[in-house]
Amino acid sequence: MISKVFSAVPRGVEALPVQVEVDVRPGLPAITVVGLPDTAVREARERVLAAIRHLGCHLDSRSIVVNLSPAEERKEGSLLDLAIAPGIIAGSAHLPATPLAETWLLGELSLDGGLRPVRGVLPIVEAATRAGASVILPADNLAEALVIRGARVFPASSLGRVIAHLRGDQPIDAARGDSTEGERHAQSAPLDLADVAGQERAKRALEVAAAGGHHLLFLGPPGAGKTMLAQRLPGILPDLTEEEALATTKVYSVTAGVPRPRGLLRERPFRAPHHTISAAGLVGGGHLPHPGEVSLAHNGVLFLDELTEFRRDALEVLRQPLEQGTVTITRAAGSLQFPAHFQLVAATNPCPCGYLGDPRRECRCTPLQVRRHRARLSGPLLDRIDIQLDVPVVPFRQLATASAGETSAVVRERVQRARERQAARLRGSGRRTNAELTPREIRRYCPLDAEGERLLELAVTRLALSPRAIHRVLKVARTIADLEESEHLLPRHVAEAVSYRALDRAN
Repeated sequence: MISKVFSAVPRGVEALPVQVEVDVRPGLPAITVVGLPDTAVREARERVLAAIRHLGCHLDSRSIVVNLSPAEERKEGSLLDLAIAPGIIAGSAHLPATPLAETWLLGELSLDGGLRPVRGVLPIVEAATRAGASVILPADNLAEALVIRGARVFPASSLGRVIAHLRGDQPIDAARGDSTEGERHAQSAPLDLADVAGQERAKRALEVAAAGGHHLLFLGPPGAGKTMLAQRLPGILPDLTEEEALATTKVYSVTAGVPRPRGLLRERPFRAPHHTISAAGLVGGGHLPHPGEVSLAHNGVLFLDELTEFRRDALEVLRQPLEQGTVTITRAAGSLQFPAHFQLVAATNPCPCGYLGDPRRECRCTPLQVRRHRARLSGPLLDRIDIQLDVPVVPFRQLATASAGETSAVVRERVQRARERQAARLRGSGRRTNAELTPREIRRYCPLDAEGERLLELAVTRLALSPRAIHRVLKVARTIADLEESEHLLPRHVAEAVSYRALDRAN
């Protein structure tokens, strides 16, 4: 007898619907799984048979074939366990097959029939809801599943509970998804900008970067406060929208090695990988592609400390996500696209010893060593970083006498107003910030008067700015004008934007 059960597996940050077909016939005891299963799916045979025996069902003298359709797509993970087990039981005539066509099942089985939580629930429940199906899943995944508005979810703790529900003996109460309710997964409270003494110019650059979504590079000696400033960027960014929160939570739902979400991620992620990270760890990869740090920072901040210590190949692969907001990874097993719309904040020392320009200590690096140090950052990569700022050490007297500066909440209000102006300007384009302006939009929204054009021409001549860098300057100037609630770009806006090209000036 053949039974059919519906489930799905994650495919990138989306779901691949899977039809589990089970053929149970008299014959030598054996269970065969076909349809490009990975090791975890093949091992489901032992878990499923042990869980079924625990229910008291005997499958002696039964030959079982499990087909996972579509057969040309590789299936990975343990979440097909719960679909395979009822399929075998239905194929053995111990369960009516009709309810299985209306419900998707997913979950990992323990040997005693218990249900364990799995990865990738969020995109699967979203796909099932679009298809008009309900979902049976482990109870520990319920909070995550309820993020999807309109989802109809049945949480279960064991295989026996699922079988009783499908037979109609003990129905499970359905839970309805609503993204405005349920548990919210929150990170620790954001750090406050008022904790940073001095560094008014760096704080200003941080505010401009937050307002326009611009990438930012801090250059300065050790102890200048580069890391403190970077860690406070999430605290001045606007709240995630409902759409952004869902997209970010989906990335964490499918990614192993990070905390499994228990509801919507309501705060922007802040990722700070170590400089020894590989290119695959940074942008994603593997035999079956998985998200990297740039995707885990989706709609948040990616902080790269000691930027010049990162491997050159790792930094160069950042070009595509910095420009396009996505990462496309192609392997023999297939091609997947991951979201990577993040804001880059990087920090580096100005020279190998770190003390170039530091009045407290003498730099002993030769000009050649300094050039080699900075040559680790390619021109194309630096062109994609809108703001490059020198961060000097704050003198002791200024540290001792500095009063508390503006709090993150105050700065955040200005950032929010500037973002609202940008969103209104770009309504209908699919973009939200000045950092995403296209060349045509730059010509439309960033016109200069005669004095502003002369100032920009002088900067281009003296700093040898590339066409891409010129566009970056205009985007930053547009953001500075938005912070001042000005519709027109003034020469002072251009001058401030040009002053944020520290490496161009140094070169």
